[in-house]
Amino acid sequence: MRAYVPDFDITVPDRLDDALKMLAEKPGFYRPLAGGTDLMVVFNAGHQIYKNFLSLHKFQELHGIHVTDEEVEIRALATYTDLRYHPILKAEFPMLCQAAAESGAGAIQNRGTIGGNIGNGSPAADTPPALAAYGAEIDLISKDGVRSLPFRNFQTGYKQMDLRPEELIRGVRLKRKSGRLHSYRKVGTRKAQAISKVCFAATVRLESGKIVEAGIAYGSVAPTVGCCEKLEQKLVGLSLAEASKLDPMEVKKLAGESISPIDDIRSSGEYRLKVAKNLAADFVSNLENLNV
Repeated sequence: MRAYVPDFDITVPDRLDDALKMLAEKPGFYRPLAGGTDLMVVFNAGHQIYKNFLSLHKFQELHGIHVTDEEVEIRALATYTDLRYHPILKAEFPMLCQAAAESGAGAIQNRGTIGGNIGNGSPAADTPPALAAYGAEIDLISKDGVRSLPFRNFQTGYKQMDLRPEELIRGVRLKRKSGRLHSYRKVGTRKAQAISKVCFAATVRLESGKIVEAGIAYGSVAPTVGCCEKLEQKLVGLSLAEASKLDPMEVKKLAGESISPIDDIRSSGEYRLKVAKNLAADFVSNLENLNV
């Protein structure tokens, strides 16, 4: 049964400062509304528990992708379409572009936002694994200013985040660095418009022929984004040739320690675990074949 429209209220402030003041005065009363693509699914199913929404659409401070010599800042209301076709993101952060391209159909990509994808808190979201692998920082804004933390620390559990009732997601920041290799894989029921069974994002950065940074993250196989810290540490200091010769069974073991897949309507935990381990082993064994 669909929800009854008159039961809900949407407030549309003209200024971000006004919205932050409202959140501070009534903590937990308002639910921020960005693109609304996830909200409408729940609404149509009659499961929408929130009654009072705060539209963010008018706030120019939350729109756009801003590039400096050091970093790329993606504001919360940047859409999947914005991500897909941004030239700097395509050149330097292609996993994020691919994640955006594989998130729903064109209409969803034109409307859905990166802030909404993050703030929805779903472990099956497509952009968070790429953000975690790239070592993104997330910026949270309140009337008292901006608070920043590593994106990997933002999700604390299923649908739980380090986001205070008076805060909004302002955006995420990615450090621009040369020498990166990238691999993004999404496994779903079909090739397009599917929720992930397993999502895999991995990158390494090279200096003088050695791996100096590694980021490996999963979606849809744990309550939060699963970051393979032990496997990342294993790769650092190796050449691509040395890394590609690591024992696949050791790689799978290290990858499996960061995830805890479950059975649900989309897949079984056993299948997810096997696929996740195979994706990590395939990435490592083929590092020499990836292009910077």
